[in-house]
Amino acid sequence: MSEHPTHGQDQASSAPTGQAGHTAPRTTERHCDVAVIGGSAAGLAAALQLSRQRRGVVVVDDGTPRNAPAAHMHGYLGHEGAAPGELMEIGRAEVRAHGGEVLPGRVVGVHRRDDGRFRLDLTGGHALVARRVLAATGLSDELPAIDGVAEGWGRGVIHCPFCHGFEVRDQRLVQIVTHPLGLHPTPLFRHLTDRLTVVLHEPAGLDEGAVDALAASGVAIERSEVRRVLTGPDGEVSGVELGDGRVLEADAVVVGSRFRARVDVLAGCGLTATPHPTGAGDVLAVDARGETAVPGVYAAGNVTDPSLQVLPSAAQGSQVGAMIAFSLAEEDLRAAARRSGEEADWDHRYGGPDRAWSGNPNGTLVHEVASLAPGRALDVGTGEGADALWLAERGWKVTATDISGNALARVRAEAEHRGLTVALVRGDVNDPAPFGAETFDLVSLQYGSFKRTPDRRGLRSLLAAVAPGGTLLVVHHDLTSLHDPVDVATGTRMYDPEAFVGVDEIAAALAADPGAWHVETHETRRRPPGAVSTHHVSDVVLRAVRRTA
Repeated sequence: MSEHPTHGQDQASSAPTGQAGHTAPRTTERHCDVAVIGGSAAGLAAALQLSRQRRGVVVVDDGTPRNAPAAHMHGYLGHEGAAPGELMEIGRAEVRAHGGEVLPGRVVGVHRRDDGRFRLDLTGGHALVARRVLAATGLSDELPAIDGVAEGWGRGVIHCPFCHGFEVRDQRLVQIVTHPLGLHPTPLFRHLTDRLTVVLHEPAGLDEGAVDALAASGVAIERSEVRRVLTGPDGEVSGVELGDGRVLEADAVVVGSRFRARVDVLAGCGLTATPHPTGAGDVLAVDARGETAVPGVYAAGNVTDPSLQVLPSAAQGSQVGAMIAFSLAEEDLRAAARRSGEEADWDHRYGGPDRAWSGNPNGTLVHEVASLAPGRALDVGTGEGADALWLAERGWKVTATDISGNALARVRAEAEHRGLTVALVRGDVNDPAPFGAETFDLVSLQYGSFKRTPDRRGLRSLLAAVAPGGTLLVVHHDLTSLHDPVDVATGTRMYDPEAFVGVDEIAAALAADPGAWHVETHETRRRPPGAVSTHHVSDVVLRAVRRTA
């Protein structure tokens, strides 16, 4: 199964690094099928497609979308007028509901490894290793150096007739033209209002025929530099001051930007931006499937096409996500394998010589099980098996499960060394019938949380494994600090608790069925000190008994 990074045993550092509230200096390397750089519409839409294909997906988002200044988005069917942040919240929840993770942080570089996979270096010294990379990094708008333009950008200073045009219909508009492409949207703005003035701030390279046609249609044309955009006492745009001191009154100002694709992090792969055909900026070139010139690196959204609004960006991200899913499936087919990003992640953690393992059982498990008579026990997400071995030594008939074959190999070796019998099952709690038909007197989930699915398959399997009269014991780290903000310039949070089923969700399921469950304990407490713990942290402890009738 997939778990919290401590994975069922007491380690040298009990919490993931790179987050507020923890000072452990170690860094983390995680493995996944697909790493998505950027968590706006395109990135999240791709992540949703991929997580629904049971791929291990990690989105890294630094919270700098192109439309950050805008209070509302328009033209998105079903979400007209919604705040961009609201759509992103919905999108993140949908990705997490299918087990995809969205991490606050920043990618600072991408390199292809010798094995063909990609290493993404993150702030805080952390790293992701992925089979595929999707760049949904967007672009940066380069605004003309006119006072007041940057301050009003996305509000009173607009650029797109589709994004903002309806909201400024019939108002006084002043359009400032700063490059030859600037006249491209002008016929649309002319249709939206009959009070349009076009100021040719930088006329070099303009199509004079287009200027003449606008003038002949009734659009006022000014050939003058612009000194600044003016605002009124309420902070709203009030006009445009020209170089000669004249003021054109305005309710909104139209300014076209130049655009730069955010591709610096891909330089280590040999990727750079290419000029856009309009000459107004650059983009990252992709083929019809969304793949760049570097096989395995894909891109979607504004980084490939500056004209895309939120809806087509999401549509393109969804399509490219599907193409990545095909690419992975075809590669697995050639290898006659059904690879799991979750397995790769955990096998990596248990594959090296540094075990980072105390060899002791979890203190809270020892405290809670001391009063129970030995019977059949299921250790879910056993890790390197300290809990399972401790239970077996005290007469329990133990079945231990884990998604990592490397972890189970260590449990097997240690059990043989101690002369203990522990049944080992490799699998994920979200697999069909992960524990077989047997039920257990004790089901223990220590510092583990499995990925979400909309049908709650894993949660239902966990609860169904408890025999009538049996005990469910769930112990989890207190993750309160994971809700603290992250400075993405200096760190990346390497674990997304909202992609996993946590102890509170398990408690809610028990409370919803009081006829079947008696909850004995659900509280936060200090972990018992002593030899069975290497450090002092708070545990959330949930202990419940399945009723016999």
